[in-house]
Amino acid sequence: MPSLQQLRYLVAVADHLHFRRAAESCNVTQPTLSAQIKELEMRLGTSLVERSRAKVMMTPTGKEIAERGRRILREVTEIHTIAKSGQSVLSSVIRIGVVQTVGSYFLPLVIPDLHQKYPKLGLYIREGLPDVLLRSLEEGTLDLLFFPLPVNRAELDTLSLFREPIQVVMPSDHRLARELEIDPVMLRGETILSLEPGHRLHELVRTISEDYGVELSHDYEGTSLDTLRQMVATGMGLSLMPALYVKSEVAHQDIVVARPFRGTAPSRTIGMVWRKGTSREKEFRLLSALVCQSLTARAPEISVLGDVSRSS
Repeated sequence: MPSLQQLRYLVAVADHLHFRRAAESCNVTQPTLSAQIKELEMRLGTSLVERSRAKVMMTPTGKEIAERGRRILREVTEIHTIAKSGQSVLSSVIRIGVVQTVGSYFLPLVIPDLHQKYPKLGLYIREGLPDVLLRSLEEGTLDLLFFPLPVNRAELDTLSLFREPIQVVMPSDHRLARELEIDPVMLRGETILSLEPGHRLHELVRTISEDYGVELSHDYEGTSLDTLRQMVATGMGLSLMPALYVKSEVAHQDIVVARPFRGTAPSRTIGMVWRKGTSREKEFRLLSALVCQSLTARAPEISVLGDVSRSS
């Protein structure tokens, strides 16, 4: 039978399709990893990896075994988690994924309170694009996501945390900067700058632009909210940005200003996402209540949706 270590090596090769990078991800030498893969192939009596000077490919059998190995390794991780959970709640590491338009502006609002109340809790945080984070969660390399909702995947559960209004960001000398609120009609004739495709916020801004009859720029797209802000400052267009980013990075700026929409503002919902059946679900629900408690106290710009009573 394959060892757990051999399965880890095989999964790493399937992920990277490169022996050196797979070895580095497993913290072993390339010869060690290669030897263990060959031994695994001998044990199973079949080829798992096609090797050439140009590239590495998984055989159909190798792909299937790697996927099954991924599930086995995830279950082993769950076993360790169950054992630790019997010791004390929120006292070990949670591997968290967060999209770039949320992490830097949301986490500083909640981490100080979490650390004060549960000092043994560790948060390993990875930022990334939505599809990459969802795949990492499903594969078991991440435990939990703070993520825009909805997420419609059969193997994942979600819990709403807060609703975040979208605001209009413009140069401080723009004609609309003197307005206290922006009616969507005022945006006619303007160009809206957005993040590049692949970000959930790009999809939201595109939908808002279509609903309001505003032109969305496809020639100039930002790689981050910070780059978008700089582009807006040079007069290349306006942008639509979430309230927590505005609170953190725009409110204290002189060269750009943010204005809320008049009436019911467009918004996005941020929540938590985890694998169905995880042994840490009770911990995650407690964590959500703690997060909502911190946001209620620190972020009046948003609407907290979660239940704070569980945190007591």
